[in-house]
Amino acid sequence: MKAEVNAPAVWLSRFPWPDEDSHKHSRGRLGVVSGRAGHTGAARVAARGGLRVRAGLVKVLCPQDAVAVLGAALEAVMIHPFEDPEDLREAAQPMDAVVIGPAAGLGRATEDNLQALARTGAVLIVDADALSLFAGRSGELFAVLDHDDVLTPHEGEFERLFPGLLLKGREAAAAEAAQRADAVVVLKGARTVIAAPDGRVRVNPNGSPWLATAGTGDVLAGMIGGLAAQRMDSFDAASAAVWMHAEAARAVGPGLISEDLPDRLPGVLAELFEG
Repeated sequence: MKAEVNAPAVWLSRFPWPDEDSHKHSRGRLGVVSGRAGHTGAARVAARGGLRVRAGLVKVLCPQDAVAVLGAALEAVMIHPFEDPEDLREAAQPMDAVVIGPAAGLGRATEDNLQALARTGAVLIVDADALSLFAGRSGELFAVLDHDDVLTPHEGEFERLFPGLLLKGREAAAAEAAQRADAVVVLKGARTVIAAPDGRVRVNPNGSPWLATAGTGDVLAGMIGGLAAQRMDSFDAASAAVWMHAEAARAVGPGLISEDLPDRLPGVLAELFEG
């Protein structure tokens, strides 16, 4: 296995720029599953991350009790309540990609929601609680994934799904994890590793210490989902999102909070477009 350095040169030619005929429905539809009323912040920042990377339509799918909270905090992002997993599946059916996990909760409802989403055909970005929920039974998670789905664990979540694998080193561990899961794996950290199930591995060189704060991983999940919704290959979408996420953090610098990141992405995108 030889890891590649993650930089625009390896994915920029496949970046989904709009053209003169583009409209919101041609630019991809992203869904983000929210937690209940007191746990909506993670979904909000994920949705804004997806919107800022130019997904044409972003919709937060939420329990009924979260509608009022979300409605007071979101503008361009749409809101769609659901009652149960089957209702969620129907709401997510038109989506090209869906993020599930940020502040979703560690109960059976999150597992049932994930299984329902797996029947939609959307690219799934599985993060946070939707990963930790499967500690000690990772095979049940892998059974519902497709090869274009994306898992986004930090090292703690990775260890819960792949006990002991990190002893092989981060690059080898991520590569083996992607093969076991038959999905893209984003092993987050100072040098984030992106691995595809076909054996490709990229190591991100521009990580920022300012990202070590709550919610930044939720923004990254939304960015990956936003690019995947635009039909960018999942491995490239994850690679591009990781690099841009770090560039946005560098632009903010000390004092960064997760809410800052989406608003810095237009500058990062402009530099990529001009380059």
